[in-house]
Amino acid sequence: MRQKFISTVISIFFFASTAISLAQSPGQVVKGKVIDVETHEPLIGAAVVVNQVTPIIGTTTDANGDFVLEQVPLGRQDINVSYIGYETTVIPQLMVTSGKETVLEIGLKEQVSEMAEVVVRTDKSRPLNSMASISARSFSVEETRRYAGGIDDPARLVSAFSGVTTGSIQDNSIIVRGNAPQGVAWRLEGIEIPTPHHFAGANVAGGGMVTLFSSQMMANSDFYTGAFPAEYGNALAAVFDMKLRTGNTSKYEHTTQIGLLGIDVASEGPLSKKSDASYLFNYRYSTFGLLADLKLIDTEQLFKYQDLSFKFNFPTKRAGTFSLWGIGGIDRANEDVEENREKWEVDFDRIAFTWDTYVGTLGLSHKIITGTNTYLHSTVAMSGVRNKMITQYVNDDFTKQPDMDLISNTSTFTAT
Repeated sequence: MRQKFISTVISIFFFASTAISLAQSPGQVVKGKVIDVETHEPLIGAAVVVNQVTPIIGTTTDANGDFVLEQVPLGRQDINVSYIGYETTVIPQLMVTSGKETVLEIGLKEQVSEMAEVVVRTDKSRPLNSMASISARSFSVEETRRYAGGIDDPARLVSAFSGVTTGSIQDNSIIVRGNAPQGVAWRLEGIEIPTPHHFAGANVAGGGMVTLFSSQMMANSDFYTGAFPAEYGNALAAVFDMKLRTGNTSKYEHTTQIGLLGIDVASEGPLSKKSDASYLFNYRYSTFGLLADLKLIDTEQLFKYQDLSFKFNFPTKRAGTFSLWGIGGIDRANEDVEENREKWEVDFDRIAFTWDTYVGTLGLSHKIITGTNTYLHSTVAMSGVRNKMITQYVNDDFTKQPDMDLISNTSTFTAT
């Protein structure tokens, strides 16, 4: 009797689960904004269509340049965006997942027709910056996920580009046409920032070990290997011009991701139902650091890190759009001496150290359209880096005495 009851319950649960799964829609929402890449004005009536889908899924942008595509099939889809007088843009292999809506910002470039000539260009070779002519490449977050060894890291992604290679596997050093990795300039939201890697001050080839950036936060960005536009100073080898995307303005979405690099928690959504203000943040804690805190792995030599990135977006009716954004990381590395004194061979084997690193940037941006073909974009930001190294000398009886305390602080204020 008991077994029959259990079998009945299992059967009911199975058929109920099947009915629920069949009732669930196999599609997701893709939405965003279409703008002029030069003036940043919204384009009204632009056609947005999902390629090679039957029945056809498409829509047009509203008075604010916004669009919403309902029931887009899950998986990788090609999105076609066209507008009269502008070059058609195709977003290839966009990953549509069931867990969250996809939010895009698409810039179209005015089309110049010369008699009967037609020029076709792929969007991957065209940078977002209109002042860049050669040696520039635009890349998306989707590419960091698709490239082998990319591990959601833009620094590792560009190693697949021509003229670019990386150092050893344990660091993020970027070598462009033989130039030193220290010559790479990093910019975020138009502001130069310190090298955005954990343990960037370590004695590695200019890179650090793990990026501060999360694929949950990034928008399409530019990478330059030479012939830099005039706005990029202090760059000898290459330039990374990174952008943060805007959070979902109509729906709350939360994401948790567990991987080798860390445990990520991300959230985005509207700040108010009465406006288009939104928030977006991502917090990550190193996986091995968490395992060490739980005493599940040996902590004799361990690198622990955590980072936070965020963006708050506040559109207004007449004063433009304000954005408060930031990125920062905290790192700690420590190593004690070998407990067996017979393995001590040189004095360095008697040295125990603790190394702490803090890096961060906080910025406020404002963008307003001032005319038909002009806009004003202003940003102020504060960046800082702090390194603290403490070493101790271990005696034969394992007592410790101070050896060295080294502290360095660097801060920068930037306004554009």
